[in-house]
Amino acid sequence: MPRAKRGTKRRTRRKKILDKASGFVLGRGVQAARTAEAVDRAGVYAYRDRRAKKRDFRQLWIARLSAALNGNDMSYSRFIGALKKADVRLDRKVLSDIAITDPTGFSAIVNDVRSMAPTQ
Repeated sequence: MPRAKRGTKRRTRRKKILDKASGFVLGRGVQAARTAEAVDRAGVYAYRDRRAKKRDFRQLWIARLSAALNGNDMSYSRFIGALKKADVRLDRKVLSDIAITDPTGFSAIVNDVRSMAPTQ
C-alpha cells in the first residue's frame, strides 16, 4: 500500500492556523502545535469577551447616567422608573450620550419625567 504523505492538505491546515496567529510572539506564531493551542485559547477569550463587552458598556452607561442625575437631584432608579411611566423609549446608551454631549437637553428630559417619579 502506498504511503500517504498528506501533501497540500497538511500545508493548508497549518497555513490556516498560522494566519489566525499573525502577530503572536515567539513559538506561538510559528510552531504549528503551539500555535493551534494559542489560537484555540484566543477563540475562547474572544467568545467570552464579546458577551462581557455588552455587560461592561451597560455598566458604563448606568454610571454616567447616575453621575449626570446626581447633578439634577434625582436618583438613577427613580429616573428609570419615571421614564417607563412616561413611556419614553430612550435606552441607556442614548441617554448617557445626551447627558455628556448636551447637559441642558438632558436636564430638560429629567424635568419632563420628574412628575412621573415616585415620591417618598
